[in-house]
Amino acid sequence: MDQLCIVTTGGTIDKIYFDDKSDFQVGDPQIGRILEELGVAFRYSVIPIIRKDSLHITAEDRELLRATIAAQDARHVLVTHGTDSMVETAKVLASLTDKTIVLTGALNPARFRGSDAEFNIGTAVGAVQSLPPGVYIAMNGRIWDPAKVRKNVEANRFEPLA
Repeated sequence: MDQLCIVTTGGTIDKIYFDDKSDFQVGDPQIGRILEELGVAFRYSVIPIIRKDSLHITAEDRELLRATIAAQDARHVLVTHGTDSMVETAKVLASLTDKTIVLTGALNPARFRGSDAEFNIGTAVGAVQSLPPGVYIAMNGRIWDPAKVRKNVEANRFEPLA
């Protein structure tokens, strides 16, 4: 892997909690801070294109993401994305057949103790380096084919389609 291109779209992984509002808002991308703290031994660039909860990502946003990735020279792309519509976005990216693209996110904000963010990012980094070109989802310690997975909202995890 020459350089990892990271494109961020927001989602829970980047959320921050505001006590005065009792709600979450999408903050700055956390992946660069996480990779820096972990001392990774590869070059990467971070392209933040939107900051949205994935329930608010539109078809236009998905096309912007697809076009942004298509315009990059990098063959290895990691996308941070909210988990609720991650599968839908992955299916849109499937038209990019010359790159290895891995989408990941978190079920709890990266700033929170016990978040799954670092684990999912680590899984995604390993996957993007070792898998053939295609689009994949890295969540819950597994690599998923977007056509064969769904998010189980009640159980708060990804699982194979029945």
